[in-house]
Formats: sequence, structure tokens, C-alpha cells
Amino acid sequence: MTITKLTGLIAAPHTPMKPDGSVNLDAIDRQADLLSAAGLRGVFVCGTTGEGVSLTAEERMAVAERWVAVAPRQLAVIVQVGGEPLAQCRALAAHAQKIAAHAIGAMPPCFFKPARLEDLVAFCGEIASAAPGLPFYYYHIPSLTGVDFAVLDFLRAGGTKIATLAGAKFTYENLMDYGRCLALDGGRYNMLFGRDEILLSALVLGARGAVGTTYNYAAPLYHRLIAAFEKGDLAEARAWQLRSVEMIDAMIRHGGVPAGKAMMKLIGLDCGPCRLPLRTLSDEQCRSLRNDLERVGFFEFCLKA
Repeated sequence: MTITKLTGLIAAPHTPMKPDGSVNLDAIDRQADLLSAAGLRGVFVCGTTGEGVSLTAEERMAVAERWVAVAPRQLAVIVQVGGEPLAQCRALAAHAQKIAAHAIGAMPPCFFKPARLEDLVAFCGEIASAAPGLPFYYYHIPSLTGVDFAVLDFLRAGGTKIATLAGAKFTYENLMDYGRCLALDGGRYNMLFGRDEILLSALVLGARGAVGTTYNYAAPLYHRLIAAFEKGDLAEARAWQLRSVEMIDAMIRHGGVPAGKAMMKLIGLDCGPCRLPLRTLSDEQCRSLRNDLERVGFFEFCLKA
């Protein structure tokens, strides 16, 4: 399989929900239009930001199918199919291929965690084999999964066992591991960086593609950061990265994913509530979040739906 590397900004979109908690597929159309108009290159659906682990298999398939149906041609759709059980992951992968998604990604299981690297590679290989026509990305997010094998070792082991292995979504702070992955086999793998708050550090190491939550509503900030880096103006790039850090600090202090959904509503695109155990922000919490975002200049650089 010839794999074209993805570059640029890729959003990890929120899964929109109705007030009763059911999935709001119609809202995906507006998300796709907004992200495409903002110059994003793709979406990574049903991941952490998309509350994928809180959706049923049928809901995940419906969300993926809607994204593929409405995404403009220039917006690549990567479907996160991992988690557990393995049979469900394989069914999600096969469905992603059936609907002609661009690629699949998979996080490892989070309850019965693989004890050995070989077991993780075997698990991912089983998923990838259910969609032999799609590139496969390993989703590395040890802060949530508790699975922390070096991605370098995963690529070395998986490269000979997973025919469709394209690279990884690397959502971690271990820049040594990330840099070594970029250099492995002459730059063979597509390493999509997943920590928005240290994107500049990854760019210095050679990152050319990134998947992030905050690209949903703050893509213009990151476009400016990247442009400054590419013209060699590190002072300006650092200034934009600091503004990103301040925005993300506010988001995390107000709840992470639930705050992100509230921020989507602030830019004019209501993605609805979260599912328990995530707690949707109250009106008072939303007002507090808005005040904090105003203090860091969020409304000067955010998208407008």
C-alpha cells in the first residue's frame, strides 16, 4: 500500500449531542463546513474529544458515516476504531473501510491492558487486518489509557507485522520518543503530533502534521504559529504558543472535554451536552469559562461559526 502522509492541522471533533444525550448527526454538517473553511486538512473522529468510548458501536458507525458523507474532499476522515472488545474494534474498522474513510486509528484497550509490546502489536494487527485497504495509525495517549510502550518500539515491531501501518497519533510529552519516531527508517512513518500546547516543540523536531482538540475553535492561532515558525520568526511563534497554553489552561481548569464543548457553543456551534461520567458545564460555569477566555484574548483568534 502506498501511503500519502497527512500534513497540516487535523481536528479531533466533538461528537454533537441533543439535549436528551442522543447523537445529533445533523450538526456534523456544520462542523465539517467550519473546519474545511478554516483550512484544516482532516478530522480524527470518535477519539477522546469525540467521547468515542462513551458511544455505542452503532453510534460510532453512524458518526463516522456522516463525517465521510459530508466532509469536503480536502478534509480527510480518520476514524478512531480502538478500545475494546477486539471483535467490536474489528467491526468498526471494517465499517470504516466500507464507507471509504481515509484511514483508521486505534487506541489500545484500557481495562485489560497489554502486558507486553508483542501483545499490543498483535491487538492492533487484528484491527488493521479488518480494514486491509486503509492506512492504520496507532493512537498513543498513555495519560488516559495507561499503556506506555515507547512508540519507537511499537513502530519497529509493528512495521514487519502490520502491513498497513502508516504511523501514529502521538498524544504525549515524550519528545525524545517522538523525535526518534520521525527519524525511523528515513522518515518512513506519518507521525501526527497530539499535544496542542507544545506544538512548536514538535515542529522544531520535524512535525508536519498534528491532531488536536483546540483546532476545532482556535485553528487561526495555530496557522499563525506555524507560519511564524516557517518564516523563522521564533519569537512570534513562541508568543502564539503561549497564547495557546493560556487558552488550554483555562479549558483544563473548567473541565477539559466538557469545557471544549462549551467553547464550541461560544463560537456559535452548539455541540450539546457530554455523556456521564463527563459533567456538562452549568450556565454559571460557562460564564466563568467565558470570562477566563476573554482574559486570554480567545475571541480575538477563535473561529466564528
